[in-house]
Amino acid sequence: MPALIEAEALKKSFGSIKAVDGISLTVMPGEVLGFLGPNGAGKSTTMKMITGFLEPDSGTARIAGHDVQQEPLAAKARLGYLPEGAPAYAEMTPAKFLRFIAAIRGFRGAEAQKRIDAAVEKTGLHSVLDQTIETLSKGFKRRVGIAQAILHDPDVLIMDEPTDGLDPNQKHQVRELIREMARSKAIIVSTHILEEVEAVCSRAVVIDKGRIVADGTAEDLRQRAPNHGAIAIRVASSHADLVRQTLERFSSIAAVETVSKVNGHLQLRALPKVGMSIAAEVTQAIRESAIAVEEIYVERGKLDDVFRQITTSDQGDRHA
Repeated sequence: MPALIEAEALKKSFGSIKAVDGISLTVMPGEVLGFLGPNGAGKSTTMKMITGFLEPDSGTARIAGHDVQQEPLAAKARLGYLPEGAPAYAEMTPAKFLRFIAAIRGFRGAEAQKRIDAAVEKTGLHSVLDQTIETLSKGFKRRVGIAQAILHDPDVLIMDEPTDGLDPNQKHQVRELIREMARSKAIIVSTHILEEVEAVCSRAVVIDKGRIVADGTAEDLRQRAPNHGAIAIRVASSHADLVRQTLERFSSIAAVETVSKVNGHLQLRALPKVGMSIAAEVTQAIRESAIAVEEIYVERGKLDDVFRQITTSDQGDRHA
């Protein structure tokens, strides 16, 4: 099955500032790609080039096989795009704006109304349809932007911060919508909210300084966390030395560290050596030593830690 989104060696500079430096990626049908990076990393510039709204200095982008620069109409007919800030005509109501978008997309009469009704239903805009867009909250403006992006049921969706400004219930609704649409579409979601990656994305790409520094599933990225696979143990202070001695005899454990000490209880962390799994032997050793442990669990690692690690150093693998 061919990729629906393809970017090859995209580059873009603004004067002396190199915003995007050779980004290449593909997104397959059924895939939701989380596009991550710190502010100024080049996310929005990359998305504008992929959608054909910004011409690259070099490189190519294709939507459903159509080059966005050589075949812009064919590419954009297969594309739904939610730009940064969800721009719309402020003096229009959502109802008028969506009728305008339907007309631009070539829909008329009953078919246009059917498309509008479906987009309104999916984004929950019923209560504000006849209110001018300039008077809407940030969350409702965002939902108007999502509605125009999905109105023509495109094969490809590219969304810049789709849940920005939404309350928790609205975020849940949009994430459910993305999951539902992902069954048959290729979707890119640009976000700085790491929980969004875990909630809706099948894969994540992290960029920094215009280049890809990580590409994989949320679990792939989490495995790069310093404490991934570590064993956390909570014991009474009186048992801490015995636990430490028990763990330090294992050659697969790199270190045992004290995380916290509160009200006579210690939180210890046993860190595995690279590539080692220590969960089974640690739990067996604790059980055999008959030490009273109040809590024990395997740490998965935090995406926040990985994000900081690979965007504040040169340790990330370069894929571009």
